[in-house]
Amino acid sequence: MKTNLLRLALLSVVIFTMNSCSSDKSEEASLEASNLTAKVVEYSYNDMELATMNLINEYRISQGLSTLERINHISFKSEEHDDYMIANKVVNHNDFVARSQNIIKVLGAKTVGENVAYNFNTPESVVAAWLNSPAHKENIVGNYTHFGIAIKADPVTGKKYYTNIFAKI
Repeated sequence: MKTNLLRLALLSVVIFTMNSCSSDKSEEASLEASNLTAKVVEYSYNDMELATMNLINEYRISQGLSTLERINHISFKSEEHDDYMIANKVVNHNDFVARSQNIIKVLGAKTVGENVAYNFNTPESVVAAWLNSPAHKENIVGNYTHFGIAIKADPVTGKKYYTNIFAKI
């Protein structure tokens, strides 16, 4: 009897301790996650970004596809990647998984794709280059419903960096 009572008391202490610790950790994790996944609603588009998005939508229409709706949060994530590429003097898709997971979590996207480019001077030239690349064209004509874009110039060289993210929501 004493052994059973001792086991019950020990089990109660373990359960209480585990619930107490896990509750604190999940509250901290939840608070951290909400800070990392807040939806960005404000984004200021420049003329080049708007023109590039219009060209992409015009091409989609010419192919019998629906236009893509712009989402500021996606453009903000695109701008973050432009900043990364400028700071690191690279053109790549590094951390694409993190960007896409953020868009999936925050916006409820089902699929996400990305085009990047560097050193094009006009919306027409970058869209033409993307359309001449099978992988980039696949994103432009892909089964997506929304998109965002950021075009930023390196303050030192003046060369432009492009990140265009597509999402199906």
